[in-house]
Amino acid sequence: PKSPERGEFTAYRLDLTINELADGKRINSRHYSMNLAAQNGGGGAGEQLKIGTRVPVQSEEGKSEYIDLGTSITVRLSEWVAGPAFPTTLDVNAEISSLADPDQTKASHPLLRQLRLSGSSPVIPDKLMVVASAEDPDSRHEFQLTVLATKLN
Repeated sequence: PKSPERGEFTAYRLDLTINELADGKRINSRHYSMNLAAQNGGGGAGEQLKIGTRVPVQSEEGKSEYIDLGTSITVRLSEWVAGPAFPTTLDVNAEISSLADPDQTKASHPLLRQLRLSGSSPVIPDKLMVVASAEDPDSRHEFQLTVLATKLN
């Protein structure tokens, strides 16, 4: 296949899934999709998908700060002009945060739970890729971040 010239790009539809597993069985899944163009040379900060809530937390008497809770996923595709010896690569960073106890929304110092999954991989179109996986230290659950890339052009 012909490698892209400078100024050309390859576009993909990315289907991202965060799976929660217990004893090897999927108990929860969250699905996200985005269309993204690979950038020549890997420049740029990437595209971000963010879903959540801003929660006020009292920082000192009479003053509040806000913390973001929810899911934030940043994705960057890099494509090198040098040709097929340098495949398109995918960098993904997913952060999920929540209150450990939902009744703490009014607490000045709530306890937060946070999970971060990140990884890099060459893009293999139409093949489901496990980009990152981690076990929850507070339970026997495992979290997996998978990506399916479909070429659009």
